[in-house]
Amino acid sequence: MNTVVRSTCPYCGVGCGVEARPAVNGGHEITGDKQHPANFGRLCVKGAALGETLGLEGRLLYPEVDGERMTWNAALDETASRLQAIIDEFGPKAVAFYASGQLLTEDYYAANKLMKGFIGAANIDTNSRLCMSSAVVGYKRALGADFVPCSYEDLEQTDLVVLVGSNAAWAHPVLYQRLVQAKKLRPQMKVVVIDPRRTATCEIADLHLALRPGSDAGLFVGLLNYLLQQQPLMTNRFDGQSDATTLAAGWSLAKCADFCQLESAAVQTFWQWFASTDRAMTLYTMGINQSSSGSDKCNAIINVHLASDKIGRPGCGPFSLTGQPNAMGGREVGGLANQLACHMNFEPADIARLGRFWGSERIAQTPGLMAVELFEAIARGDVKAVWIMGTNPAVSLPDSSRVAQALASCPLVIISDVVRNTDTSRFATVRFPAQAWGEKNGTVTNSERRISRQRGFLLSPGEARAEWWMISQIARRLGYAEAFSWQHAHEIFCEHAALSGYENNGTRAFDISGLAHLNLEQYDALEPVRWPVTTASAPAFKSWRANGKFQLVPVEPELPEATADHRYPLILNTGRIRDQWHTMTRTGGVPRLMQHINMPLIDIHPHDAKRYGVTEGDLVRIASRQGGMVARVQVSDSQLPGNVFAPMHWNQQFSRRGLVNGLVAGVCDPHSGQPESKQTAVRIQRWQPAWRGEIFAREKIEFTDEIQWWRQTSHGVQHFVCAAENLPAAWAETLTAGRGWQLQYARGDGDFYHLLAWHNGELQLAFYAAKGWPDINTSAVVSAFESAPTTAASRHLLLAGKSAGVQRDAGATVCSCFGVGEKTILSAIATGCQSVGLLGEKLRCGTNCGSCIPELRALIAKAAK
Repeated sequence: MNTVVRSTCPYCGVGCGVEARPAVNGGHEITGDKQHPANFGRLCVKGAALGETLGLEGRLLYPEVDGERMTWNAALDETASRLQAIIDEFGPKAVAFYASGQLLTEDYYAANKLMKGFIGAANIDTNSRLCMSSAVVGYKRALGADFVPCSYEDLEQTDLVVLVGSNAAWAHPVLYQRLVQAKKLRPQMKVVVIDPRRTATCEIADLHLALRPGSDAGLFVGLLNYLLQQQPLMTNRFDGQSDATTLAAGWSLAKCADFCQLESAAVQTFWQWFASTDRAMTLYTMGINQSSSGSDKCNAIINVHLASDKIGRPGCGPFSLTGQPNAMGGREVGGLANQLACHMNFEPADIARLGRFWGSERIAQTPGLMAVELFEAIARGDVKAVWIMGTNPAVSLPDSSRVAQALASCPLVIISDVVRNTDTSRFATVRFPAQAWGEKNGTVTNSERRISRQRGFLLSPGEARAEWWMISQIARRLGYAEAFSWQHAHEIFCEHAALSGYENNGTRAFDISGLAHLNLEQYDALEPVRWPVTTASAPAFKSWRANGKFQLVPVEPELPEATADHRYPLILNTGRIRDQWHTMTRTGGVPRLMQHINMPLIDIHPHDAKRYGVTEGDLVRIASRQGGMVARVQVSDSQLPGNVFAPMHWNQQFSRRGLVNGLVAGVCDPHSGQPESKQTAVRIQRWQPAWRGEIFAREKIEFTDEIQWWRQTSHGVQHFVCAAENLPAAWAETLTAGRGWQLQYARGDGDFYHLLAWHNGELQLAFYAAKGWPDINTSAVVSAFESAPTTAASRHLLLAGKSAGVQRDAGATVCSCFGVGEKTILSAIATGCQSVGLLGEKLRCGTNCGSCIPELRALIAKAAK
């Protein structure tokens, strides 16, 4: 294609518009869509790097059954036959689908229709269960519908923004920068950040409340009590009002401050700001949702907005920020096991209605298994077939070793994915090659209920197909051809839109029936649009509860189930980092996205670092009651004492023993089924291996079991950081033995060991090991594999891990958008660039997505000391 194609970013729930155009030197250039109302042209570093994710390395390109390549027809026939055999012998509840917020709405709709409408069980759940299901419960209990009552425009009209359990600067960077700009334009706006950690989001905070982990509900229940003291509610204004207000009355300022471990003055300031401002918004995400009481925390937040009338007006509302590009779309089509399509529920009238529309008498009658319990059922043998679509539960689910054991015992594991080798796919009986971003064609819905098109601009490689096509082909083979006769995603979208308005008449919040009659040309040209989209006029915001009243939900604040003790004295928090996404299947393959944080780390407060005898850069073993991992220490006073943080992205494709969810217990909220991923009791122990090093190789390397490794993505070379107990020389020389390579090495009384291996003038392997982390110029070593040094002097410099001056060591990457390193920035500061603006003028850092600005300010402050 030679024209510009407008599409939507496949990362977080902000839903940024992008434009894809052919690049001069091949490939595609991806830029922000200046017309898209979610981002107006701005992209974060991950979105800006999308053009670097379009290669075919590691792609799954052909169907496989039992490890053998098959034609599509043969693979589909065999898979349908095995599914039917399991259903015939064990019933429909022995089959399950596990979907993903990476799927398009059309894929999601097809999967939900097949499972709940024709197989006849509700065992379809999604990885959105891990991030958004508590928010769904909160909205449904309070408003009667899963309706997010806010828009991004509200951020530009509000007077107070409360970010709670959200590091938006890293997890939703484009939306965060929109907030930064709004604050500049409206100086009266105040920002409160409620988070145990001092994150990059605190950069714009007027008040940071570093509360006890998991105590958020106490802060908002206390706020409800404060609001009621200022302005009592009219009698019986809300359902549940008496119980909610009576319970809140016991939460005084002193009790709340003690529960949250905050200064009373800071709590009172927050409460006064919220009460006195006319327009306030609360933005919340995983820090609230991923809790054993996440649903109640969501309702504690919604309660204060209802009670203060800060909802349903411009600049107001409780705003749950979705984590994935189509987590909202999955909620719309019934992708969660405890809901039906188009916001219908497991109630007789809805079940009958869905049966009439789909022409099926096999509609599931009761909710299915939610994510954690689904894999527990697989482990027990109750579920004997699972189709996993576009997600990696062996990494992302809690207690991941048990998930792996469950999949290993499952008779039929179907994987539809883009990547052939993942932690989950190693258990696959059947592999279906799925289309990737850039090849897919359909719709997604972002955090503010805005439906946007993802459009394909690449031909599908190999035999990759859309998930909806795979599902419909299986459905036909199971005997449901008439209901799954779609030929294009457009037909699925129109059916979905028609169902949303079917017998609705304003009784269900989700209604896009105004789009049900789009022709193919109109569908292809569909502009971003927020639902509801109907032909009838109706209020966009109201209560969808049967009696038309909103509900205040009584909330008794609870602390996390995980508690520290003498065996596991630290509380581990998990989350995202700036430049990686989920389990790294896309971002992990982009070298520049690996430069900011290149291996699993653990943030620890200086007091705890001293207590446990660790320093910056040390390796530690982290253990919980569920499992263990190894990470590199980062000492930071952004942590509360007694608490540590580790990122959730690393997996067995990028590290040995890097699975943070292997530490997390499968404790879930009883209402939403969402796991408590934010609080886990752990202990740490310093690990002092005999050597730590880096290895670069032209060919694939097989590591022995005793070597801990972390894969680094580099162009044209295998690159690993590694460490081990055994002496490095013996391992390296065993690795090179019998290959006919010329070896060049240096060693220094056991303090270091360097080795280069050459063949026909080309560098084959470079290995640098030391007792501490070796100081080498990585870019110089990588370049040597493409253009080998030719003189003895330059080879000796390379052996030392240095260059002949062509490549300068820029230091650890701070600005990934433009590849600007810490040493480069410090040098510019030393020469007079002592503000973020001046650094941007000279180096461009901080001028694109803005995510690095807090680090730039920290470096300026560091240099001034």
